[in-house]
Amino acid sequence: MAATVVAGCGSTPETMKQPAASPGATAANAKPFAGKTISLVAANHPWADAIKPLLPDFEKETGIKVNVESFFEDQLTQKLTVQFTSGSATPDVFMYRPLQEGKLFYKNGWVQPLDDYAQKAKDYDFADFAKSAVGSTTVDAKLAGIPIITEQEILYYRKDLLQKAGIAVPKTLDELQAAVKKLHDPKNEMYGFVARGQRSPLVTQVSSFLYSEGADFTNGDKATINTPEAIKAFTTYGTLLKDYAPPGVLNMSWPQAFGIFAQGKVAFLTDANSLYKNATDPAKSQIADQVGFAAIPAGKAGSKPYSITSWGLAMNAKSGNKDATWAFIQWATSKDIVLKTQQKGNPGARASVWDKPEGTTGFPADLVPIIKESSKNGVDHDRPTVISVGEARDAVGEIVQKLMTGETNIQPVADKANAALQAIMDKDKTK
Repeated sequence: MAATVVAGCGSTPETMKQPAASPGATAANAKPFAGKTISLVAANHPWADAIKPLLPDFEKETGIKVNVESFFEDQLTQKLTVQFTSGSATPDVFMYRPLQEGKLFYKNGWVQPLDDYAQKAKDYDFADFAKSAVGSTTVDAKLAGIPIITEQEILYYRKDLLQKAGIAVPKTLDELQAAVKKLHDPKNEMYGFVARGQRSPLVTQVSSFLYSEGADFTNGDKATINTPEAIKAFTTYGTLLKDYAPPGVLNMSWPQAFGIFAQGKVAFLTDANSLYKNATDPAKSQIADQVGFAAIPAGKAGSKPYSITSWGLAMNAKSGNKDATWAFIQWATSKDIVLKTQQKGNPGARASVWDKPEGTTGFPADLVPIIKESSKNGVDHDRPTVISVGEARDAVGEIVQKLMTGETNIQPVADKANAALQAIMDKDKTK
């Protein structure tokens, strides 16, 4: 028999008495949750598209009926917030963005900590999940969700341009700046570098520059975006965009940055690995066969990209079917199912799946080692981990935008932003 479903927090004596069996149990009559129905609220996301066709197998093996509703991201957050605020017992399980709303959901008591379930589930092998991925779904030392989609920041580059110019793939931020400068030729509509320049969207991408210089948004209860290391990181990112990016970069998020890179007008781009098809799909990209991938170039502290859980699965703290809900989460994040969803191009969090050749078939062969390397040395957040995420991102983004618009002395700007971030953090404590 495969993994055992273990009752955890919120279990009743009745559920504890149910036969020990897993979602993958093979015994013909092993249906410990026969007649149970649970509700899943999912995002309109490729992972949900991959899991839905597999649900009949889960339902057949466990006797659990899964009702699924899907929404666009903003609609999803709005629906969950409304239902949880009203104390609803549904949905039982839901997709969520740990670094965007995880802290808010946890602080409000809307999610069920899963530590006992995950640690005690036989054969689940929770240690197989990447440490950084689990870090993203952890709030106040409690496991608020299970990772399902991971993401790292990487460097995209034009292989043909580097080869023609005799430039090696940059290993350090200094080498990146030198290569960008050499390949920048705006008179011929060739720009050295592009990345997100919009105030809020840029924050997640500048984070890897911060970490690689030995900085972070916060240190314990203190905001730290005005330290010398942080200033250096912001200056590097902001100067690359100010001096070597295409016109209009101040208003670019990832669609615009990838769009101009795919048109063959930029040598280097930094952004999420999960978006690689925007550069490599011939239907979207004029340079699809010339795109290279590399780890984020190293700063003073080495190469430290963000390596996060962009989507997780969480359990409603008020669910009346917690053991059945955990059975679904355990199945959906098991090695076998992660393998199947990852083969569809959904980057999971299990190291064992990444180590299997069949687990990497959904990705370019030269991207796989970059993903594996980045997940091992990456940082588990790509923005300040606060409840008021939007306010915090605006505060940080202001520093880089001032640089991009010509501000030469950004220390006062960073000091002001740091004070704003500190106020946001202090406000969180009172919530």
